[in-house]
Order: sequence, then structure tokens, then C-alpha cells
Amino acid sequence: MIKVRPLGDRILVERLEEEEVIKGGIIIPDTAKEKPQRGEVIAVGLGRLDEDGKRVPLDVQVGDNILFGKYAGSEVTIDDDEYLIMREEDVLAIIEEGKPDKKPGKK
Repeated sequence: MIKVRPLGDRILVERLEEEEVIKGGIIIPDTAKEKPQRGEVIAVGLGRLDEDGKRVPLDVQVGDNILFGKYAGSEVTIDDDEYLIMREEDVLAIIEEGKPDKKPGKK
């Protein structure tokens, strides 16, 4: 694979395919399916520059599973694989699987 390093506060994301659950035996063709809004971070930029010219590091790291907006990023093809390049601000959440949930106000 070609080594790609996004610029600034951009990240390179590979979409994670959703598990397909078919109810009632109806098969939906790939062209009619919505693209998943979940992905894995493949590469990250160095971070954005603030008003003083200092680098602000990104919150997302390589290997993070993330949720992103439906129309976030730009689709790119690298070595016949499809990826998204998006700004960190397009990331809605980092998925932290396997960590216990804590409810606010309870210890």
C-alpha cells in the first residue's frame, strides 16, 4: 500500500461494513444500501495550527473506530481500496467497545 499522511487536521478512514441482517428473506441490492457511517482511522495528520502557530494534536488516533456524518469527507481510491479523507471536526464520536458504561451522576 502507498503510504499516505493526511495534512493538518485531516484523517484517512476506511469504512467498516455493517453486518447485514435480512428479515423476511428480502435481499437489498448493494446499490440501494446506505453506506456505513462507521470506520477505522488508518492515518492522521499532524494537527491544525492555532492562532499562535502552535500545533494542536488530534483527539483521534490510528486504529480508532469512529462514527462520522452521512456526507462527511471526500472519497478517494488508493491501490483499488476506497477510503475517506475528512477533517477531525467531521468525526461525531470515537467508539470505545468493551469499556464499562458509566451513567452520569452514579459511581
